[in-house]
Amino acid sequence: MYSGAQISLYPMADDFIGIILGALRALDPYRDRLRIETDDLSTLIVGPPENLYPAMRDLLVTAAGAGTHCVLSACISRGCPGEPDDPACTPSTRVGAHGPLGERIQDACSLVASAPTTGLQVAAQFSHYPLGSAHHMDEIYGCIEFLKASGVFGRAKNFCTRLAGDAGPVFATLEQAFLRFGAPEGHVAIDLTVSANSPTRS
Repeated sequence: MYSGAQISLYPMADDFIGIILGALRALDPYRDRLRIETDDLSTLIVGPPENLYPAMRDLLVTAAGAGTHCVLSACISRGCPGEPDDPACTPSTRVGAHGPLGERIQDACSLVASAPTTGLQVAAQFSHYPLGSAHHMDEIYGCIEFLKASGVFGRAKNFCTRLAGDAGPVFATLEQAFLRFGAPEGHVAIDLTVSANSPTRS
């Protein structure tokens, strides 16, 4: 399996350079588990899928910690057929449609309920694409059922779902959507935007 994310961070502040470079240091504790590469467009993180979301959470929490309006944009993928298998991306647990859908939803909700809080309120919108599965709509509907029970569900929007709440449970919800829904060996992709400290939050 190959799993990773291309992340871009947008602080709405004059000192955006310092905020971005300072926030990237929040990824340092993950460097033994993730390959991290930064260029002028984005930061690539590659590694076990269960490590991607805590790293993104910590990046945004650090950037927005002083109250600056920050947006994190990410394209996240696992099982992409265009990428070679990488042993560094081997998950610590099984991913995808293992077990009945109801059990997966219940287990995902339990893990979100135990997620640590960060003190940072965020809003997120994301689209979930479980590709390579003959029953992909069943997986999408199951994921939507999970999202509605997650405790951070906001509302359905055109082409995406809105989540809102503390960054800890929100990123835990995104992680569970990524890990538990879709074919185990199939390609799953998420298009994600997360905003913190927005002046127009609703």
